[in-house]
Amino acid sequence: MSNLRHLSDVATVVAGFAFSETHQGRTNLPTPFIKVSDFALGKDSWLSTAANSVDGQILTALRAKIYPAGTIVFPKVGGALLTNKRARLAVDATFDNNVMGLIPTQIDGDYLFYFMRSFDMAKIANTQSLPSVRASDVSKIEIPVPTPETQRQIAARLRSQLTEVETARQAAQVQLSDTRLLRASMLKAFFAEMDATPRKKLGEFAHTTSGSTPARGEKRYWSPAEIAWVKTGEVAFKPITDTEEAISKLALAECSLSLLPPKTILVAMYGQGKTRGQSAILEIPATTNQACFAILPNDTWEPDFLYLWLKSSYQDLRDLSEDRGGNQANLNGALLNALYVPAPSKTDQQHMVARIQAAMTEIDAMEQSSKAAQEDIKRLPSKILAQAFDLQGN
Repeated sequence: MSNLRHLSDVATVVAGFAFSETHQGRTNLPTPFIKVSDFALGKDSWLSTAANSVDGQILTALRAKIYPAGTIVFPKVGGALLTNKRARLAVDATFDNNVMGLIPTQIDGDYLFYFMRSFDMAKIANTQSLPSVRASDVSKIEIPVPTPETQRQIAARLRSQLTEVETARQAAQVQLSDTRLLRASMLKAFFAEMDATPRKKLGEFAHTTSGSTPARGEKRYWSPAEIAWVKTGEVAFKPITDTEEAISKLALAECSLSLLPPKTILVAMYGQGKTRGQSAILEIPATTNQACFAILPNDTWEPDFLYLWLKSSYQDLRDLSEDRGGNQANLNGALLNALYVPAPSKTDQQHMVARIQAAMTEIDAMEQSSKAAQEDIKRLPSKILAQAFDLQGN
């Protein structure tokens, strides 16, 4: 694409203002105040909202400028500079000194926006310390400038193509979410087949326990780090093969801790967010903190069978703890020991585990395929924009 021009020939490069926290307010004719953190709100398109605003009187007093709708804005400093985040103001707004803007003057605004999305700021950034660009460097960026009609045609084609990509991205995201939901519903369906199977009370047929947290101030409990020590955040529906922290043998002897054997099942009794109710299988000898409920290997349940049943019961366990009321919805040993768990023969349990694992393998393959599709789609916009502006080799 020929007819290269400098950006300063077709647009005005503008910079933000160094507002302080005291300058922000919402009292008198507030003007949207754009920060780098607001770019996600625009999703690489029209930025119509901001988390902050600046009082109109303050703007006047500071002689800070308000820029018109249609101004193209982008980060000018920090890691966000190199992420290709671009947006356009949907309303008149101002922005801080970590943001830079382009006001189209002799070029189609849509065309300029898509070109800026295609341009790799790393080419002109000073990356010796914190990545940054100067207005003078941005002004010298060369942009192909075809006829106005061609600019509009290119912009319209890119808008259509990128809309299709976004539709495909959303569809891939839905497919990935559906795959994850399928895993949960599949587990429920398998164990629903056992509704008529005799059940046994967990605490009566398995030895259960919990751990403790050795005093942090007693260094001898934590050094040397000899025995794995599990926290609830590590109980996350996957085998536990190592831990973030370990305790000493002295702590094991003095702090009401039991060394749990491999194939012990752990349940998180409380924790932040989604942690409460999650389970995992220990694959190493370990101890736990007081928030982990441990079910030792026993003659009634195969470890994999019990783990999968607890995993299928995740939401039921969370609901059980929430029904207790109070400020914190936590599980406890009494609630978990009182669970009635299907108890078919060990042979039937092994058959069930094999069936579930086979189904899981198929779902895992579907999930990996969905993730791969998402990654391919994520790369498409850059390829489309590069081809439009002949940037493949740059």
